Amino acid sequence: QVQVVESGGGLVQAGGSLRLSCVASGNIVSINNMGWYRQAPGKQRELVARISSGGTTNYADSTKDRFTISRDNANNTVYLQMNSLKPEDTALYYCNVIVMTAPTLSSYIYWGQGTQVTVSS
Repeated sequence: QVQVVESGGGLVQAGGSLRLSCVASGNIVSINNMGWYRQAPGKQRELVARISSGGTTNYADSTKDRFTISRDNANNTVYLQMNSLKPEDTALYYCNVIVMTAPTLSSYIYWGQGTQVTVSS
């Protein structure tokens, strides 16, 4: 099976920075898209950023100028560098990966358990 583990969340003041990491492991043949989503209490889960296997990125309008997504293909890792954090960025951040697995060579969507980001004002 595939495991997805996030880390790097925490409590920061407005204007501060955090770097989230997500590592996928298991019976992985290849990883296609990797991304970050977030969900605040009482709100819908929303896209933060995603990156394709070729490096093409997409960002939410609210994060495009402040957040940067990147990936380390050799280590099946995706990062989210978050700068100029605002209280409205407070949420549980989830890592999402689309993985081709062995031995079936079929692709599946996997989610991590989430890492909490809290931004104080």
